Amino acid sequence: MPPLYQPSELRLFLRQQGIFPNQRLSQHFLIDGNIIRKIVAVSDVQSDDTLLEIGPGPGSLTEALLHTGAHVMAVEKDPLLAKALQRLQTPTQQLAIFCHDVLTFPLEQEISSSIKEGKRAKVIANLPYHLTTPIIARLVVLRELFSTLTLMVQEEVARRFIAQPNTAEYSSFSLFLRFYTTVYYAFGVSRNCFYPSPNVDSAIVIFRLREPPLTEEEAVTFFQLTRTAFKQRRKMLRASLKELFPSQRVEEALLEIGLNPLGRPEALSLEHFLQLHALLIK
Repeated sequence: MPPLYQPSELRLFLRQQGIFPNQRLSQHFLIDGNIIRKIVAVSDVQSDDTLLEIGPGPGSLTEALLHTGAHVMAVEKDPLLAKALQRLQTPTQQLAIFCHDVLTFPLEQEISSSIKEGKRAKVIANLPYHLTTPIIARLVVLRELFSTLTLMVQEEVARRFIAQPNTAEYSSFSLFLRFYTTVYYAFGVSRNCFYPSPNVDSAIVIFRLREPPLTEEEAVTFFQLTRTAFKQRRKMLRASLKELFPSQRVEEALLEIGLNPLGRPEALSLEHFLQLHALLIK
């Protein structure tokens, strides 16, 4: 069968399967073989890897991942697309297909039973646009299961993920991601690389999961602080945090870590917020 990243072949395949892409569910399928090869390359896939592919769709990327010799766990919510993936099964049974919503899929159970001792899996996914944030929020905390996440997201969203302090895109979610990962922008992907073409461009972002700087218990109060601070990002921290701490205490803590006592949340890096949190909860 010719590669499905060829537009004519993909359209024919979808018609034969009775599949009609649902843009409301962010079903936009890759039709660019070069992009598929680049995704495999930046993911650093090895033959002994276990890969979790979320939303494989017709399976163009799945097929390329299988060619590396890796074991692929494909989680596809659409029953017709999940069934169609069975054609890619290899003689060595490298492909495991799960017709499931990844947000309720038992990741811990299934991944733990599939990876070798001392190894972690890698995630590779073209995420549905409308579920990008909740899926990433679920994955980045699973450091014991995953080493890296290579994710296709909207270009605009990718810029928010890698945003630096003192930029408009910087947010409490930027801090959340940095708390659990080191995040990189890999490369952009034109809307013309998909069928049907979405209204926005996309990008590949790589997350390397790392040991978080605080315990789970400490993280609860830390994220309460950062979310509260960014709820009113245009206000000074002494004002935006007053529901949690006295304004004078916030000013004194900012001075103690060498920052402007009248500073706003967007001026603080993750390290600054960690220092601020340590002082305020003493």
